[in-house]
Amino acid sequence: MGLFDKNNRFNAANLISFGNIAAGIIAIYFIVQGNFFVAIVLAWIAGALDIADGKVARKYGLSTEFGVQLDSFADFISFVVMPSFLLFYALKIGSQLSGAGEILIGFIFIFYIISGLRRLIEFNLKVDAGEVAKYFEGVPTPLGAILLWVLYLLYSYGVIANPYVIASLVVVIAWALNSKIKIKHP
Repeated sequence: MGLFDKNNRFNAANLISFGNIAAGIIAIYFIVQGNFFVAIVLAWIAGALDIADGKVARKYGLSTEFGVQLDSFADFISFVVMPSFLLFYALKIGSQLSGAGEILIGFIFIFYIISGLRRLIEFNLKVDAGEVAKYFEGVPTPLGAILLWVLYLLYSYGVIANPYVIASLVVVIAWALNSKIKIKHP
């Protein structure tokens, strides 16, 4: 059972996915500590690992059902939960939200996280059924993460200073994750 053995749960592709998960979890730690810079660097590392795991799996014939599920779990941590924490904490730290305002925005991010999880489950069900086409249906979670990151930048640089406007845009992105929008697969 080596790194290039398809039946090894710790093959090269899966180890890369585990690295993605680790980067996402460690990024959440740094977000909670208020160190957004390190968290963002870790988010980019997670993104690179997400690209690499699929390339390695295809190149070396390591694609398995376990790997598909593991990749979606990594996507959930690194592209759904972690960017939600980043933007929520940025809004919490950068504005004078009331207790009720913080709770409302918190529920919006819970809605985003549930929407992202639903999107990943729907994608996996279609992979299992062999129905994946040349297009994604709905916004893929890595693109959703990028959109949240853009919102983070817009808020951080004062382009959109109102946390409720940012939260409203998060609702739109959450809706788009499970929409019928067709996006070409790269």
